[in-house]
Amino acid sequence: MSFQHILIRSALILSAGFAAGVPSLRAAGPSLPIFDALGLTAAEVAAVDAGRAVAKVLSWGGPSEVYVFGAVRIDGAADVYLKAMRDISRLRANPGFLGAGELRPGMSAADLTSLVFDDDDVEALRACREGDCDVQLPAASIEAFRSRINWSRPDAGEQVNAMARPMLLELLRMYQQGGNQALGDYRDKKNPARIAEAFARMMTRATVLPDVLPELRRYLLDYPNATLPGSDSYFFWEKVEFGLKPTLRLNHAVIHRSRTPDRNVATVAIKQLYASHYFHAALDVSACVDDAVGGRRGFYLLTLKGSSQAGLTGPKGSLLRSVVVDKTRTALERSLAGVKRMVEGR
Repeated sequence: MSFQHILIRSALILSAGFAAGVPSLRAAGPSLPIFDALGLTAAEVAAVDAGRAVAKVLSWGGPSEVYVFGAVRIDGAADVYLKAMRDISRLRANPGFLGAGELRPGMSAADLTSLVFDDDDVEALRACREGDCDVQLPAASIEAFRSRINWSRPDAGEQVNAMARPMLLELLRMYQQGGNQALGDYRDKKNPARIAEAFARMMTRATVLPDVLPELRRYLLDYPNATLPGSDSYFFWEKVEFGLKPTLRLNHAVIHRSRTPDRNVATVAIKQLYASHYFHAALDVSACVDDAVGGRRGFYLLTLKGSSQAGLTGPKGSLLRSVVVDKTRTALERSLAGVKRMVEGR
């Protein structure tokens, strides 16, 4: 069972209550199922229920994997959050984002002029060889940059970006036709990483709760050979500040609304297809869960971030891992607090 199922299972239990004849969670006390399942302390549960954002690092997977759970209660409408999530242009105004744009059907490289590699990445690409490259790239792309760019010219950076844009569009096209297996592998410092394998492994780490929404897992793993009726599926790129290097990422996002006997639950999943640094695979899943029980209005926003990252193993990697984990936790907590302010109009 994948880690997002814990989030979704708990969201559905929270929305619908226990089985017939069992008191609801709110009647039994303030603690929500996912809080107990993930080991939140009484103080952390109280903070979330009072409207303060809390993020907790989870000890799942191996040293190269990072999982962080976060929650906040929001006094407002979930539709405000979902509308903001769908508006990719809003990302550019967020701290840590250097650029972003939706990849719509029919777009060409000419539509992606704001998507650029930094000068440091251009210099790194100049020295790239298969098995030794400071930018995460499939082996075929490394060879293309090595052989097709005229590195002696002063416009080498423009050449790199002019080549990179159609490469990303081609990667997206291949994914849309062939799914995870079309994403290939990274040849980074002699450590090949099969993206499909990393993603599948990351999705099967958690075993706390049973599957209740297998169609979402099937869609994310088996796309494009699986469908998810009633969902909004779209693609976007982003350039974010993470670690020491700005990172370009290509993502597949899905907004899915499901109905319980009592209420609606909305889930937002963001699946990484490519990252220029650090991330081999990544998946963020957020659930908006109505909290109108007892006359209160509002909803809980529950978010689970999972990633498989390079450079976190070995003695040096363990030191880096502690920094990465802390930054991920802090960033999620700040993000949840920011969403709360936005939805509540503060």
